[in-house]
Amino acid sequence: MASEKTDAIMIRIVEFSESSCIATMFTRDFGKIGAMVKGARRPKSPFESAIDLLTVSRIVFIHKSSDSLDLLTEAKLQRRFRAATRSLPHLYAGYYIAELLDALTHTGDPHPDLFELTQDTIIQLDELQDPLSLIARFELNLLRMIGQKPSFENCTICGSSVPQQPRVAFGQLSGGVLCRQCRVGQSRVISISWGVLEAMKLFSQGNHALPSVDPMVLGELRGVLNNYMANLMGRRPRMQPMLSMLGRPSTVRDDALSLHRKADAMQIPRTDESTQENTDKDVLDEAEISQES
Repeated sequence: MASEKTDAIMIRIVEFSESSCIATMFTRDFGKIGAMVKGARRPKSPFESAIDLLTVSRIVFIHKSSDSLDLLTEAKLQRRFRAATRSLPHLYAGYYIAELLDALTHTGDPHPDLFELTQDTIIQLDELQDPLSLIARFELNLLRMIGQKPSFENCTICGSSVPQQPRVAFGQLSGGVLCRQCRVGQSRVISISWGVLEAMKLFSQGNHALPSVDPMVLGELRGVLNNYMANLMGRRPRMQPMLSMLGRPSTVRDDALSLHRKADAMQIPRTDESTQENTDKDVLDEAEISQES
């Protein structure tokens, strides 16, 4: 069996034995692959830090023709996920990206454009750019690249154009906007603002520069995408509850300071309970999305 070479992003690592692990990687040329990494957990492993979550590495592996795992023989680190040591929100955003890639891509199905999108997003997370916007752009372009992009302009049932209006019916199961006639009888339909629909169009364009979107619109968009991804996957992503941190302090130091301030505040009597509740309220509040029966 011949060896294959490609660039890979580590998206899942599972311990197999005292010295080995199983790595799931999203590669530029072969799509998602699973490989046995013998000796990866030894103190003086030849793989060193190349087998860490969200690292970008140049790998050499032996591709098995059967359903058995491939065998990783070499991995040279090209880029480490530095945000993992600098910012909890950016760390959770990166882990969420890895979970989506693992859940929504098929083994052996190449998507070079998706590899480039993932690599660019990881770099921008390392630069501590807005994680809320980065995740929204990644999700919508991932959906576009795997053929699951929601419909933003035409009704998903009859295909008619949906005119601009303050709020629009959005079918989580049908996969996009619904006209007034087709909305009747559909399940899992939510009402979203026209601003959210416009934001979805902007983020799905895949430009390197992030669009500027109102924070309130981003918060509502987060709720829409949370439900949409959960319906698509058939379950809630494990990292989804952690996305509530994406609107909080951007660095590990700021997170620690925030916790200390909250601890100090608990020792001081307060007369206005509502002020503290509003301060601690998650930015990503799905309750603002009105559910229609």
